[in-house]
Amino acid sequence: MRKKVHGTADVPRLNVYRSLSAIYAQVIDDEAGNTLVSASSIDKEIRAQMGGLKKTEQARIVGQVLADRAKDKDIKTVIFDRSGYRYIGRVKALADGARESGLQF
Repeated sequence: MRKKVHGTADVPRLNVYRSLSAIYAQVIDDEAGNTLVSASSIDKEIRAQMGGLKKTEQARIVGQVLADRAKDKDIKTVIFDRSGYRYIGRVKALADGARESGLQF
């Protein structure tokens, strides 16, 4: 996937990783090799909201928080890197949550 999907400083890459129990997302500038923004379902700020929610609902909240953090750093447009995961379930919920909060991809 890295061959096809490459983020720049103007349009960084939104990378998604999902484990059995959590979901992680990062906005990455590949040219500089820096992570600009990140969010996950195990972040201390988000952890309180996760109680009793299903994994897809948690992923939607992670997407919304990531988009809010990206807006604070003036990032409006990203390239979505699903890391080889199918675009269903938690990956789709994260993307929808990020789009709802104003991130474009």
